[in-house]
Amino acid sequence: QVQLVESGGGLVQAGGSLSLSCAASGGSITAYAVGWFRQAPGKERDFVAAISWNARTTDYSDSAKGRFTVSRNNAKNMVYLQMNNLKPEDTAVYYCAAVSGVPKSTPAWYDYWGQGTQVTVSS
Repeated sequence: QVQLVESGGGLVQAGGSLSLSCAASGGSITAYAVGWFRQAPGKERDFVAAISWNARTTDYSDSAKGRFTVSRNNAKNMVYLQMNNLKPEDTAVYYCAAVSGVPKSTPAWYDYWGQGTQVTVSS
């Protein structure tokens, strides 16, 4: 069973950048597709990006396309989300999640979740 820990969140001004990390332990991240999701107060958990185990397949929400990039380093057991040109509406808690299968945009698909990291974008 893999454990996930997100880091890299913080407060940034609109137009700025943040790089989130998802560290896996208790197993090799190579066995898993990983998704990034976010949840703002009072809202549902929304898909942001996903990456297959070998990084050959990536997927993004419409809001993330062109601004966010998901990547992974299986040798380091890490997955990343680079976020550029951040907007106030990107403010949320960001979660990484893993599944032993193909990446999908549905939260219920994923078996393992991190505790989340807060991203706040000021206007």
